Amino acid sequence: MGELIEGDDGLPAEDVGPWAKEKHDLLCRYIDISKSARAKYLGPRKGGAAFIDLFCGPGRCRVRTTGEWIDGGAVAAWNKSVDGGNPFTKIIVADADPVRLDATVERLLRAGAPVVSVCGPAAETAFFALQRTPPYGLNFAFLDPYNLEALDFKIFETLSRVKRLDVLVHLSKMDLQRNLANNLSATMFALDAFAPGWRSVINIEQAQGGIRTEVIEHWRDLVRKVGMNASRDVRLLKGTRGQHLYWLLLLSSHDLALKFWKTAANPEKQGSLF
Repeated sequence: MGELIEGDDGLPAEDVGPWAKEKHDLLCRYIDISKSARAKYLGPRKGGAAFIDLFCGPGRCRVRTTGEWIDGGAVAAWNKSVDGGNPFTKIIVADADPVRLDATVERLLRAGAPVVSVCGPAAETAFFALQRTPPYGLNFAFLDPYNLEALDFKIFETLSRVKRLDVLVHLSKMDLQRNLANNLSATMFALDAFAPGWRSVINIEQAQGGIRTEVIEHWRDLVRKVGMNASRDVRLLKGTRGQHLYWLLLLSSHDLALKFWKTAANPEKQGSLF
């Protein structure tokens, strides 16, 4: 979680690395590419289109290496949908930190967004989002947690009950690498929340690279069982020294959404998860 600073608009903001700009650019690219599909659900007597962000942060960031101010995920998503002429009909935001949440809500209100919000951990606020997501709409969620433990699988179990929902997910590769030994020794339990049952289905006697691969594949299987497919097209985001930070990938039950993400992610320049 980045340090809170005063934003250029007087509200709390977050100090972030340059990779955050790339992440939000990819989010907006997907929203723009999918705007024609979203348009079919907009207008009178149509299903609507919600955007969901359960880790919304403060909604504004300063890139520490350049000093540039950028919108956070939910604010960037709303503005991009407006710019594309097919705005979301509801913005559902949540965060465990009330200061960050309030800042995002205020920024969205200033931008004219139809926002609803709730404070709490994502495993709990996912049900709030489920209850307020248009049941006959075309909906999109962005899950951008600070670590793997926050990405509790209960979130996916809950959101999978939304009829039409695509989910862009941030998976922390650095967290998986750095803390794997602690999870194996049961001094940490992040993987139990992220991929429940992983200990009983993978070979923990192999090299750590193989364990990491099998943990992710187990998570993919869990996602598939709740009705979504995890894209094989991924975008790897790196730090300023080239260190691998996290992957972005899409979950969807619709092939068209996966095709949109393939275009947005430029997978020809990427690789597989490992």
